[in-house]
Amino acid sequence: MGGAMLRRWVASGIAADRITVIDPGSPPVPEGVTVVAAPPPGDTPDILILAVKPQMLDSVAPSLAAIAAPMLVSILAGVEVAALRDRFAAQAIVRAMPNLPVAIGKGVVALHSDSDAPAVRAAAEALMAPLGHVEWVDEGLFDVVTALSGSGPGFTYRFIDALAKGGAALGLPADQALRLARATVEGSAMLAAGAEESPAILADRVASPGGSTREGLNVLDADGALVGLLTDTLDAATRRNAELAAAARR
Repeated sequence: MGGAMLRRWVASGIAADRITVIDPGSPPVPEGVTVVAAPPPGDTPDILILAVKPQMLDSVAPSLAAIAAPMLVSILAGVEVAALRDRFAAQAIVRAMPNLPVAIGKGVVALHSDSDAPAVRAAAEALMAPLGHVEWVDEGLFDVVTALSGSGPGFTYRFIDALAKGGAALGLPADQALRLARATVEGSAMLAAGAEESPAILADRVASPGGSTREGLNVLDADGALVGLLTDTLDAATRRNAELAAAARR
């Protein structure tokens, strides 16, 4: 995810020579980005971005703890601001939850900060704006947002795959069914994004009374099956985020 964000920032016009990646390995980075194995001594960045797996928090924190950057941005799922504040000396801390489409500037980034300073919030919004849609969220709801928009692309890809497999099961060649499913979801999502009406209303407009779309929707709507399935899906992801947060507090 950190790599996807980095590539999008550079593609949007942020100067690559202003960016330093701290990584003991040799990660692929856009041309002009500096890669170092450890924090440069005496160098304080304007913004320090923490983009590692949550389980790596305590292994990377010691080398970064003393960097008193004006802002620390963390994309670690399940790691709360309080846990970050215990480990880092940044003046302001911002939690960010991006999703994979940030790579093409069509992502969602949820933000929460322990600072109400307008300058901090404006800087965080400006940083994330090239990545897609940005919203501030209460930290108490961050686990749910992480499940919905952070994990949401994974769930959406499952839906596309299932739509294609359903078409293949009814006789379409598998590769053709996948092409049709991808294009159908892409166009439908773009239409929904620009519509004033809710997706529920759009679905009803597609479905003529007694028509084929209505028959299919009757299956999805029966006993709230689809809503129930997705609620259970989000609940499972939300509970896992809460477990990660509890582990970070220990």
